[in-house]
Amino acid sequence: MISEREFGKTPDGKSIKAFTLTNKNGIEAVVIEWGATLASLLVPDKNGVKADVVLGFDTLEEYMKNDYFLGVTVGRNANRIAGAKATIDGVIYDLVKNDGENNLHTDPEKGFHMRPWEGKAEEGSNSVIFFLEEQDMFTGFPGNLEITVTYRLTDDNELLISYHGVSDKNTILNCTNHSYFNLAGHDSGSAMDQFIQINAERFVAVGNDGIPTGELRKVEGTPFDLRKAVRMSDHIDDDYDQLKAMKGYDHSFEISGEVHKMRLAAVSFDEKSGRRMETLTDLPGVQFYTANFMGDVAGKGNAKYGRRHAFCLETNYFPDSANQESFESPIFGPDKEYNTSTVYKFSTI
Repeated sequence: MISEREFGKTPDGKSIKAFTLTNKNGIEAVVIEWGATLASLLVPDKNGVKADVVLGFDTLEEYMKNDYFLGVTVGRNANRIAGAKATIDGVIYDLVKNDGENNLHTDPEKGFHMRPWEGKAEEGSNSVIFFLEEQDMFTGFPGNLEITVTYRLTDDNELLISYHGVSDKNTILNCTNHSYFNLAGHDSGSAMDQFIQINAERFVAVGNDGIPTGELRKVEGTPFDLRKAVRMSDHIDDDYDQLKAMKGYDHSFEISGEVHKMRLAAVSFDEKSGRRMETLTDLPGVQFYTANFMGDVAGKGNAKYGRRHAFCLETNYFPDSANQESFESPIFGPDKEYNTSTVYKFSTI
């Protein structure tokens, strides 16, 4: 079932709609046209009590100042690009330097997350399709782009997010959903007592600036061995170079299994509430981020968010992959359309 309402108006008077998707089990997802954003996700616990498990805001005005990318669609490129320069077909494109000397999440003022998308409900599939057009070189990337992001809520308690992009020039397309999850509830404080399991034998090692060194390091024998479920707090402050570089986990893991096939990337759960979430994708990697750099934020329902109050599982191509030949390329264009999907599936333990 889908309902829609006005969420707010932009300063120039454009109405921004919110769509509420509900399945037969009572899960509710609210998605809004601003930033093609997942604004709310109500999920029952083991006793059937619902809580909103994603951080967010109550008003459009707050989403228009969303410094930490809560719930948004990030694009054209998610994650970091070294030196804020992207190499495409031998041409170097200059991007915004917004993370030291590097580029992070495309553009803080003009990226996908700061744009009004056009939303359309598809009642038959319990889906909402968001559409955006972007002009050649708008954020420094080549190509006139048409992109859609589709949210679908199934009766199997799956929130499916699908991306489709077409560009008239080769360009980077490496989108992600940047939801911050707290399976105890968005307003419950630290999420670090929750558990994480990541289906990965290797992870992307980075320097102190978060840029990949090019090394895919084996997780075995390191605090990054998350192949069996561990409490997020168990090793997050270990004396290990990668954790010290990013003040916790903020790394892309190489998902095991066949790339471009839907497969399990991660499992997370909260012991007290019993909420469990599986993350599945057809992409090469998943960025596990423990909100190490989040400051104090006033969230929805008068909640106070802070450092490590949530975690992100951002499915992606590896950071800086356009510039690192050993990583799979995120270049798409006239001869190669962009198609990818990610699923967040909920159950209880």
